[in-house]
Amino acid sequence: MIIFLRDLVLKDIWLKLFSLGLAILVWFTLNSMANQKEGLTTRQLPLRSTEQRTFSNVPVAVMSSADDSRSFRINPKQVDVTVQGDPNLLKGLNTRDIRVLVDLTGIEAAHDLRKRIEVSTPAGVTRARVEPEEVQVVFPPKD
Repeated sequence: MIIFLRDLVLKDIWLKLFSLGLAILVWFTLNSMANQKEGLTTRQLPLRSTEQRTFSNVPVAVMSSADDSRSFRINPKQVDVTVQGDPNLLKGLNTRDIRVLVDLTGIEAAHDLRKRIEVSTPAGVTRARVEPEEVQVVFPPKD
């Protein structure tokens, strides 16, 4: 029994050590490539502080299909948008950099329609809150 265990460990020891070293090298290489692909290298991991900034009275744009000739109005026409991101990035941000829209494509007819507001922000800035989150779409009655 002891001879079997000794042979299991010591027989071809250099081949076993070489295989272990090669396996470790492959693991480190693949792990490094995965971290670089995700942008998670240890040199880039320091946590950055984020701040929030609120933009008041941002106008709401309406998106409808080109062949839609109906008239409609939305209420409210302006909303408050709170965004968050890097403080240096938020300092240079203007109201015109934030796009607020309501998508009405594909709406044939509706009564008392409420649509959710969509917000588009520059890279590195995320939407934190929109007040109100929905607008009311009013279609005037047909004559």
